[in-house]
Parts: sequence; C-alpha cells; structure tokens
Amino acid sequence: MAPQDESIPVPQWALRQDLVKDKAHAAFMAGAALNSLDRIVRSQSVWAGAWRQRLAIKCGVAACRLAGRSEDELALRDVWALRPNALKGGETGAIGTLGPGGSLYAAWRCLAAGEAAADAVALEHIADLLGLAHNGQLNALPGQLDDIASAGLGAPFAAAAAAARTVALAPDAEPLAWWLADFVLAQTMSWPRPIPLFMGQAFSTAFRTDAGRRTRLKPGDSGFELALCLALTDGATQACRLAAEIGRRATRLKEVTPQLRAKGACDAIRQLLDDDAVPGTLATSRLSRFASRRLFQRLEDLGAVQELSGRTTFKLFGL
Repeated sequence: MAPQDESIPVPQWALRQDLVKDKAHAAFMAGAALNSLDRIVRSQSVWAGAWRQRLAIKCGVAACRLAGRSEDELALRDVWALRPNALKGGETGAIGTLGPGGSLYAAWRCLAAGEAAADAVALEHIADLLGLAHNGQLNALPGQLDDIASAGLGAPFAAAAAAARTVALAPDAEPLAWWLADFVLAQTMSWPRPIPLFMGQAFSTAFRTDAGRRTRLKPGDSGFELALCLALTDGATQACRLAAEIGRRATRLKEVTPQLRAKGACDAIRQLLDDDAVPGTLATSRLSRFASRRLFQRLEDLGAVQELSGRTTFKLFGL
C-alpha cells in the first residue's frame, strides 16, 4: 500500500489567475501543475485505477453535455453498472447496450484503463463510442499524430496540436479532439496510462473568450494554446486534490481490512481500488451476492467506502 500521506499539491503560486494573457506564463503554470501530477502518476499507487476512473466519469458527464445530453454521474454509473455481465465483472463491446450517454462514458473509461491506442483500428472503435460518422476524414489522424509526437513540442502544446488537428480534419469531432489531447499528453509525458483531464475542462472559464463569456474557444481557434495551458493547470490541480482524497480513503480501507471476515473480501477490495464504483451485489467465485451486501455494509459502517447511488436498493460503492 502507498504511504499514508500522498498529498502532492500544486504550488500556490502556480494556480491559474484570470489575468494571465501571456502564453509563456500560462505554459510555465501548466508545467508546475504537471510536475505535481507527474509525481502522482509515477507513484503507481494501488488506488490509481479508482482515481483515473473517477476522473473518467467527470469527462463522461462533460462529453454528454457537449452532445446536448443530460446524464450526470449518477446516471452514467447506473448505465455502466447495469450493462450485460456487469455483476460478474464482465465488459461489453456492444455499443447499443450502453446507449448514447453510456457509450460516450465508455470512451473515457477505455482511455483511463489504458486499453486504447491511436492506430486506425483503435480510433475507429473510439469514434464509434463517440457517435462519430465514418467518413474517411479521420483516416489521416494516426500519421499526423506521429508527426506531432516527433515535433519536439512541449506537452501542453502537443496536446493542443492534436486537438486542433482533429477538428481540422472533422469539425464535428470535438469529443475525439479532447480524447486525443489526453492521449498525446500522456505520450509526451511518458506516462504508462493517460489521465482523463481535458474533456472535463472543456466548459471551464479558461476557454471563455474576452469578447463574451458565453463564447467558448474550441480546438484550433486563436488563443486556444494559451487557454489549454490554463485549463491544464486547473485540471491537473483538481486531479491532484482528488488523488489526495482517494489516497486517504484507500488508507482507511487498508486499516479496516483485518476486520473483514468474508472469504472473498479481497476480490471486492481489489475492485474498489481499481474502479470508480462497484455494485453492492458483486458476485465472484469466492463471494456471493448475499455476502457482498453484508461486506459493503460493513465497509460503509467502518467509513472505508461511500455509497454513490443514493438508493436503498442496488447500491453502488466506491472509495
């Protein structure tokens, strides 16, 4: 288990100020925030899976908003928890079983799990999840992303270039642009897996123009690189704060583990550390649904997990 205090805050002087107008200044702030985030990523804490998936659901909500949908975290958790074979820990590749909102969420779950790549086949699957039409315009993306990776750009500017290149090829592909910005950022930083960040910041004040707060900068617009650096500072700061919270909860889970008597408790604990939410009726080869209900209730009573659905039946639990 990771050390008890894993809080790695972004320096106060690096937190974004609304008056920042210089791209170099914005990049400097983003670099400071990325340094803190990089230390968390490279620590490879046992709770990192839960942390990444908690960030993924925030991106899923923002992606639904971009698509004109209304799903919130509660709705997306339900869609995922009720997918075929969910209670047995299974995955599904059938997009139709998730619905439009669930498919959007699934794209960022794939990113967070490190199950995606930027080759033609992988991007076609992600485009399907994002509801993008196959018109051939995105076929050139893998080669262009390779060009960006070899251009020697700083991490924020490589991410901005990937996003801009995507919408230049297909103007309706903004969700994919944000997805690829995370992917390229991870590549540039040499992270083992991407961290879902940018989609969750797409509606932040960083992308609001001076001309009118209702106008949102999009990839490729004038001033986009500066805005992305500011959004990255905010996103990395929020991710660091969430990591500190998840780390504290994981420490509590470790403390109460010796008090658990269920034979398959380790199966549930592993899933809690790996995912955003786990059904209270989880069934494994060593844990029945009845035993699972008692186990999660015990963990909640001990303050080691929180109930995330707000329901009295079919509960979902997470760190």
